[in-house]
This record gives sequence, C-alpha cells and structure tokens, in this order.
Amino acid sequence: MKIPLPQDPLGRREFLRGGVRYGLLVGLAAMAARAVSGKRLVNQDCTSQGICRGCPDYTDCELPQALSARQAPPISDTGAYEEVCRIAGGKMPSRSLAIGPEDRLYLATGNAVLVLNQAGVREQEWTLDAPVCCVTVAPDGTVFAGLRNRILHLDSNGNRLADWQVPGNRTWLTGLAADANDLFAADAGNRVILRLDRAGQCIGRIGEKNAERDVPGFIVPSPYFSVMIHPDGLLRVNNPGRHRVEAYTLDGDFEGAWGKASGAVDGFCGCCNPIRVVPLPDGRMITCEKGLPRVKIYSATGEFESVVAGTNAFPENARVGAGERDADAALAGLTAAVDSRGRIAILDHVTGAVRILQPKAGGKA
Repeated sequence: MKIPLPQDPLGRREFLRGGVRYGLLVGLAAMAARAVSGKRLVNQDCTSQGICRGCPDYTDCELPQALSARQAPPISDTGAYEEVCRIAGGKMPSRSLAIGPEDRLYLATGNAVLVLNQAGVREQEWTLDAPVCCVTVAPDGTVFAGLRNRILHLDSNGNRLADWQVPGNRTWLTGLAADANDLFAADAGNRVILRLDRAGQCIGRIGEKNAERDVPGFIVPSPYFSVMIHPDGLLRVNNPGRHRVEAYTLDGDFEGAWGKASGAVDGFCGCCNPIRVVPLPDGRMITCEKGLPRVKIYSATGEFESVVAGTNAFPENARVGAGERDADAALAGLTAAVDSRGRIAILDHVTGAVRILQPKAGGKA
C-alpha cells in the first residue's frame, strides 16, 4: 500500500551549477548562528540566498558541550554501539566508503581509491584522473568509482575495465550501488537515479517526478544523494529535501516512504537530511546526517531504534557544517557502510577518519 505524501513546501529548484560552493545552501544559513557549547540554534531566513522560501525550525536542535574538544571522543557513551578501531584519514576530500570481499574498505579520497584491510592497513592505492565522488563494490568483486560525470569500472587490482561518460549538463554523481546485473547511480545534479547495464548503457531513470506513476520527485538542494539495494530487493534512496527515505522497485515504481522533519532525535533536522542510507543485513536502516552530524538506526519500516553515534563524536565536522571553520560546508557529513560481521564503518568527511563500531555487549547486532 502506498504511503501518502506530504505537501511539498519547497518546490523543485535548479541545482547549483558546477563550482558553486554548497556552503551557501539552506543548511548553512540555518546553522550560521554559530551555536556551540550547548547553545540552541536560531532559525534563519534563507530567502536572501535565493535558494528556498523557508526552513524548518531549528529551536529543538542543539550542539552539545563536547564540541569544544578538539579531539573527537570515542564513540562508546552514546547509543548501542561502541568504537573498536579508528583509521587515520586519507587525502581530502574523503567522500565515500564501501566494503567489499574479506571486509576490505574502499575509501574514495581525493583523486584516489584506497583499499584497506580489516586492520586499517593500506593494501592498494588506485590513483585516478579526477576526484572520486562515490564508490561501490559489485558482487563479483569489481569496483565502480563515480567521478563527477563519469563512472570507472575497475578490477580487483584497480585496472580499468571501462570508462563510461554519463550524459547531462548538470550531472553530479554522489552515490552508487551494484547488483549482479546492473549499476544504480545517484545523480544529485539532475535529481534522478540512473539504472545502467554492465555495458554502461542507461536502461532506466528512477525517481523523476511523475504524477501518473505516483512518483513524488526528489528534492536535492546539495550534493548528498545516495542509493542502496535493500535485502528485500527494493532500492532505498534518501530524499533529503523531504526528510525521508523512499523505496523503489528496480524498474522505478514508487513503493513508499518514511521519515519526518523534526529536531527530535527520531526525525531529521535541518534543510536536507538524511544524506546517506545504508541497510543492515536484517533489513533495518542506518541513516547519516549533516549539520548536526549523527548516525542512527531505524527499523525496516522507519521506527526509530537508537543512536549509533551522536554529534559530540564529530566536533570538527559539526564546526564545518555550522560555518565555524574556514572550510567549504559541503565537506561536512558522514558516510556509513556495514561489514560481514555487522560492524558499522563511519567515514567523517571533514577529518577523513574512519571509525569502526560494533554492537555493545547485549546489544542488537
């Protein structure tokens, strides 16, 4: 049964063209109150930016006092997970993380993909000819690396198998997911999920607004757009401007959605969250947020379960997202991936560090 859709308060706006700093987006405007040390954020008027006609109320969102610490504390005192390993960051920016065979980490960082073993030891470094925006590992162990408007298909040693140009004037690839036959690419610039065959041909466009198919359309104000294949066989896509997670068939039929805009812990705060969704093997969902960086777990149907890592665990990330540092706010954000043991790897886009978490004793894996 389809889930009723809320009224779209923002409308469909032109995505910023290449080279524009995403720090001028709605989220930064709202976060520019520069709230630290427990002060509440103040709702800001974004209309001066020419981007949106209104923002959610931030008065219930807080930055904890732990943000005054320069060193990110271990993730052990919040939620059901604890930190067991921390891997130093790679080159900046670090934008994407995937886990492949033998739980190797594939880290998209700068113009390279780093391949790290379970202990965080670098096994390979594949230098490419442009910044890597996203990466995923196919079931056969080959790797897809998304550049801004190209997709490279690489073998397990980083040798190039194919180089596909993705057409479109505003193409900005920010997420990839692969099954045995197809590749799904999240294009934040054109607000669409592309379905490609293994020859690189586009065989479907998923999520474009279509009233006849009851497809609401994606609202993507900034380059945070992802796609994942859920254990139930459906795609899961974050629709950040609508503050929710949506489900689609591989052929593009809209199957439902969950999520809400809220400053409470069970909702998604700010202009455009969640920025990443990752399924657990049992169907539950991991979500990542920016602005107030945090990672949470929801049931397969969207009931909030727990916080994996709170904002106090990512102080530098929160500062960048709030405009507290002289850095592009587009760096702020988190990416997660899950290994074969149910451990969660979290990439901090600001520091480049990867944190490995496991369920606490007695917790739900």
